[in-house]
Amino acid sequence: MTSFQYMCGTQIDFGVGAIERLPEQLQAAGFGRKLMVVTDPGLMEAGIAKQVIHHLNLHGYAITLFHQVQPNPRDTDCLAGAEQFRTRWCDGVLAVGGGSAMDTAKTIALLARHGGTPSAYADGERAYGEAAPIACVPTTAGTGSEVTRSAVITEDATHRKVTLKHEWLRPNLAILDPALTTTVPPHVTAATGVDALVHAIEGYTCKKTQPISQAFGARAMGLIVRALPTAYRNPADIDARQDMLLGSLLAGLCFGSADVAAVHCLAEALGGLYDTPHGLANAVFLLPVLRYNAQAHVDLHAEVARLTEFATEDDPPTKAIEKLLSGMQAWLHELDIPPLSSLPRVSRDDSDKIVELAVANNSTPSNVREIDADGYRAILDETFAVNAI
Repeated sequence: MTSFQYMCGTQIDFGVGAIERLPEQLQAAGFGRKLMVVTDPGLMEAGIAKQVIHHLNLHGYAITLFHQVQPNPRDTDCLAGAEQFRTRWCDGVLAVGGGSAMDTAKTIALLARHGGTPSAYADGERAYGEAAPIACVPTTAGTGSEVTRSAVITEDATHRKVTLKHEWLRPNLAILDPALTTTVPPHVTAATGVDALVHAIEGYTCKKTQPISQAFGARAMGLIVRALPTAYRNPADIDARQDMLLGSLLAGLCFGSADVAAVHCLAEALGGLYDTPHGLANAVFLLPVLRYNAQAHVDLHAEVARLTEFATEDDPPTKAIEKLLSGMQAWLHELDIPPLSSLPRVSRDDSDKIVELAVANNSTPSNVREIDADGYRAILDETFAVNAI
C-alpha cells in the first residue's frame, strides 16, 4: 500500500527574462523593502549581483549586501550574516548565486530570527522556527537549493558538514533565468551539472523516495544527460542552459522531499576536509556508488539506465545496467571530470576520516543499499584506484 507526503511552497518563476520580474514577484510574495542580498565575491566581480542590486534599487528596495560566501559555506559566516541582518533591520534575504549562496541565505534567515548555531539545529539541540522570508536567484544549474528545505553548512572549527532540514528553510520565491547561467565557467558548469544529476538519481532511488519525487527525477535525468555536454562545450547555447536549469530545478524538487544518499555522504566528507567543490566531489563518486548500489537493486537501476537514455526499453535489466555504467563513464569523461586522486589536497591517508564522516552523515540510512564503514571503504578504495574517469 502506497503512502507518502509531498510539499513545496515555493513560488517559481522560470524563463529567459524572469530576472526582470524580480521586484514585482518580491512584492507579490509579501517581502518588505529592506533586503539582505547574499552572494559571493566572484558574482560581485562578474557584475551579476551588482546588476540585480541596481535593478532592485530602481524599484525602491533598500539593500544590505553580504558577500562573505565561500564555496563550502561556513557556520561563522552565517553567524556574521545573521548579526548584520538584525542590526540592519532587514525584512528578508535574497540569495544570488549557486548553492553556497542559497544555503548561506537560508541559514542567515533562520539564525537572524531565532539565534543559535547551525549545528544546534542540525543536531536536534534547538527547535526550528519560522525563518525570515527567503528568495533565491540561482546562477548555476546544480544544487536545486532554490526549492529545497535544506542547507548544508561546514563547521569552521571541526570541518564537519551539517545539514539543516526543515520546511521553514524552503524559499518563498525562486526566480530562474537561464540567461544568468551563460557566463559560468565550463568546469563549474560540468561539476554543478553532475551534482544535479546525482540529486535526480539519489532522489529517485533512495529509501525515502515516493511517486512525486520519482516523477520529477525521471524527467530531470533525461534533460541533464542530454543538455550538459552541450552547455559544457558551448556555454552560450541558451537552449542547453535552459534545459540544464530546468533539470536542476526538477532534481531539486525530486530530492527535496525525499533525500540524497551515499554519493552525497562521501562528497560532503571531502568538502568538509579539503574544501573540494561540492559538485566535483559528487562527480568523482557517482560511478562507483552506482556500481555498488546496482549490484543489489538490479531492476531499479535498470530504470535509471533507461531514464538516462543509456539503455533502451528492449534491454534486459542486467544489460541495461552494463550500458548505464559504461555510458556514465563515457559521459563523465566527456565532461573532463578528473579522478579523485588528482584533486587538490585529497590524500588516501585520510581514508579513515573520510569513511567516518560518511558513515556519520544523516543521509547514509537513506541509501537504497545498506552501507556501513566497510561499504564506504570499498567504494573509496575503488575510487582512489581509478586513474581517469
